[in-house]
Amino acid sequence: MPATTAPPVIDFLTGRVRILADGGATAGALGLVEMVEAPPGDMSPLHVHHAHDEGFYLLEGELTLYTPGQEVGLAAGEFVLAPRGVPHTYRVGDAPARWLVTSSPAGFERFVAAVSASATADPVELARLAADHGIEILGPPGMLP
Repeated sequence: MPATTAPPVIDFLTGRVRILADGGATAGALGLVEMVEAPPGDMSPLHVHHAHDEGFYLLEGELTLYTPGQEVGLAAGEFVLAPRGVPHTYRVGDAPARWLVTSSPAGFERFVAAVSASATADPVELARLAADHGIEILGPPGMLP
């Protein structure tokens, strides 16, 4: 099998990411995104995925996932699933963090690419792009479910 070059690192919201596998490479079964670096204290907007489950596998740092009535703190080597239909957000700990995001079926990686390619990252455009990919933005970063 020939060696391949690593996918490029791209800007996504306040962090940097790399799309490792998309639906085209997995027959639509799985998307895989590496959150290469998210800054300390970073939080995603409160959101819900209507079309896919989202998994978080922490490689470095600390990450907390918030779902209704639950707060799950992750250390390196731990995994948590945010099932489709469940509102959630995450918060990076006091140091930068790096993790893998799975999307089953594939889909989140297409949203990442669309946001990265967008000329603006304003809330209206972000909500539109999210809706185009089966994701509903429920509130700004810092809002908990």
